[in-house]
Amino acid sequence: MFALIDCNSFYCSCERICQPALKHRPVVVLSNNDGCVIARTREAKALGIPMGAPYFKVRDQLEAAGVVVRSSNYTLYADISNRVMTVIASLVPRIEVYSIDECWADLTGVQDLAGLGHQVRAQLMQWVGMPVGVGISTTKTLAKLANWAAKRWPATGGVVDLTDPDRRQKLLRLAPVDEVWGIGRRLAAKLLPMGIRTAEDLATFDLATLRKSFGVTLERTARELRGVSCIGLSEGPPPKQAICSSKMFGRKLSELAPIEEALATYVTRAAEKLREQASLAGALQVSLQTQVHNPHLPRYANALTYALPTPTDDTRDLLAVALPLLRDIYRPGYAYSKCAILLLDLSQRGETTADLFAPAPRRGSERLMQVMDSINKREGRGVVRLGRVPAEPEWGMRRDMLSRRYTTQWDELIRVRG
Repeated sequence: MFALIDCNSFYCSCERICQPALKHRPVVVLSNNDGCVIARTREAKALGIPMGAPYFKVRDQLEAAGVVVRSSNYTLYADISNRVMTVIASLVPRIEVYSIDECWADLTGVQDLAGLGHQVRAQLMQWVGMPVGVGISTTKTLAKLANWAAKRWPATGGVVDLTDPDRRQKLLRLAPVDEVWGIGRRLAAKLLPMGIRTAEDLATFDLATLRKSFGVTLERTARELRGVSCIGLSEGPPPKQAICSSKMFGRKLSELAPIEEALATYVTRAAEKLREQASLAGALQVSLQTQVHNPHLPRYANALTYALPTPTDDTRDLLAVALPLLRDIYRPGYAYSKCAILLLDLSQRGETTADLFAPAPRRGSERLMQVMDSINKREGRGVVRLGRVPAEPEWGMRRDMLSRRYTTQWDELIRVRG
């Protein structure tokens, strides 16, 4: 028995938690560098603000409608997410965190399923201030569809239990096929000529034909819609096979020095992710590019890949290789908008056999990285860092409408006058 617990308009809801004046106002949150709309409240959706719309195109519309616009405050969102998952884990037997704003819960053995769903909703609203939808069923795909129904129809009270076969069939008939987990618009367009328009059409379609035409994944989805559980609950995601760290610069960069600072910052973050999953990198790739969509500026993009002599998770070793690669692909005279580091050929620590002729790793490297990570986790990211990583870079991400980090920064805490 599965439940999918998904936060409503998560980024916008995080802003409202700490700013009560926004409770009934339309709110949108923008992507990196205030580029596009990536989150909208129900009020903003009603105004016709499209998801993914470039901010410069809808700015006048937002201002005219009185929409509150916020830059992405990832520090705040991550902390609120941790609080949400902690509360959920205290109320259900087992959870699997699926993303920053949703998780699966194992409800096997629970007697009052809908009652527990309402309890989770009430507890999250009281303790964190986060509104959520809860979908419950015997498979993950059906639970995901139930969650969609819980958010679509307010009369459900935010909780939909599909364990009743009649209720399940009714929803399958109502749900468009592109609302099924794993079926996007492109796949839905391919299914349309086959007469598959709703979730019920997919659930009742011939499984052998689905497997032959689209592979085992779609067949598995159809089986899950029939109530056959094919996807179990995982305690955690498998280790990533590659790790990338990259962001658009806050402004165009032409000189090499600030681009090196940016690369050092991205290498540091990628190495932290590498150590979080106890992996070592056997190769890395550095890429550099100008803005793709500006026809008035000359374009350039390049990348180089290098196989490391010894797999490592040491930030210093990775940066020592990445910087020369950047210098090799850098060309003066261009306005660069982005660089990236990609860690490849990942293996788990202790699973590889050391090369007898490779240079020996630095003494104390593993211990040093552990100490750095523990300090940064306790005191805040970047407290201990390499000298090439600036504290407040000039090229940093543009976030002109950034709210405060209300829950993690002492000088930005909420102040209440009594």
